[in-house]
Amino acid sequence: MTLKAKYIYMVGVGGIGMSALAQFFKHQEKRVSGSDREESPTTKLLSEKGIEVWVGSDECHIPADAELLVYSDAVPEDNAERERAREMGVPEMSYFDALGEVSKSARTIAVAGTHGKTTTTGMIAKILHDAGEEPTAIIGSIVADFGSNFLAGKPDLFVVEACEYRDHLLKLVPQVLVITNIELDHTDFFPNLKAVQETFRKAVENVPVDGVIVANPNDPNVSSVLKDARACVVDYTSKAVGSLLLVGEFNKQNARAALAAALATAPSLSPEAAVKSLSEFKGSWRRFEYKGETSNGALVYDDYAHHPTAAAMTIVAAREKFPGKKIIVAFHPHLYSRTRDFMDEFAKALSLADEVVLAPIYAAREEPIDGVTSEKLAEKIIALDTPVRTFKSLHDIYTYFTTNYELLTTNYLIITMGAGDVYKVAEQIAE
Repeated sequence: MTLKAKYIYMVGVGGIGMSALAQFFKHQEKRVSGSDREESPTTKLLSEKGIEVWVGSDECHIPADAELLVYSDAVPEDNAERERAREMGVPEMSYFDALGEVSKSARTIAVAGTHGKTTTTGMIAKILHDAGEEPTAIIGSIVADFGSNFLAGKPDLFVVEACEYRDHLLKLVPQVLVITNIELDHTDFFPNLKAVQETFRKAVENVPVDGVIVANPNDPNVSSVLKDARACVVDYTSKAVGSLLLVGEFNKQNARAALAAALATAPSLSPEAAVKSLSEFKGSWRRFEYKGETSNGALVYDDYAHHPTAAAMTIVAAREKFPGKKIIVAFHPHLYSRTRDFMDEFAKALSLADEVVLAPIYAAREEPIDGVTSEKLAEKIIALDTPVRTFKSLHDIYTYFTTNYELLTTNYLIITMGAGDVYKVAEQIAE
């Protein structure tokens, strides 16, 4: 259906995956337009590429000649545009169903895992692109090397970022499956780690016998999902990747996984050329991204970390790179369920900073949960002897930084962190 549709309308088109898919459809010379609740770097990117986006309007903009509606998972069934599409007889398809459809006839490298999948996907795409393999890539962030979250390439070679949430990963049938790591996350869907592992186990079974699974078989959370693999398992941890522009041991692990996947995809690829490509990888939007300096010289970075493990790894990496700086983390908790289920773990991770600033919980798709607040998280961080301030809005956080000039001096490193729009604070205070 997606391959035949000539005009595709996308609801939630500013989503990171949706916006990449929109660019793919346009590259296929299809007509594409869409809507989103608010303007973002991705909606601006789409507009620059000639894709019409309606932002912040409650009106329905579905063209009369639209042949398919693709919707983000964040868009509910009772969304006005989805309801209007059904009235018009326009077929609809979720983002991950569409991604599975467009990639099913291609040789697909799918990158999954709790942490690192965006960076790893971007690295694989860059290695293969630099080697002249011409991959088509759909990535979960805007990659600095491409200036986009989409890389146009051959229709028979796909590099895609996959997600285990709601079993979306199972919509794909990859020739190469990369599992960066496995931890409990998305606790609004997965009740425990075993349930997460079951999704990955099914994904492993989907890889054909002549395929490759790139993973760390010595990781106890991963080893159990590999037991019924039909495909060859490649241990990425043994790969040598040299020096990187990106900080942290976790990014070296991402690079090892990317190198193993690229070599499995293109066996004739020179390992030396692949390592050189990795050494030049510039990173992605919201992955320890340098935003600039404040007027008085404090460094400002932004990071997407919204799981305790990722938050801790980012702070540790920042400490290693800037050992003389005092680190302030402005954290935007994402989801009430995640904050509730990892409250103690978040407190421990954030206590690694010298000071923590907390925004209200970013609800996203959820309703509030009684007793789950940023103030409750603050209490647990304070108990670990790290000073914390809570604020009622992102604007209040911006005001706090801009009216306390000593925090903006060269002694400080400020990291805005979380899956919400806290990155806007970093952009506001960096000059």
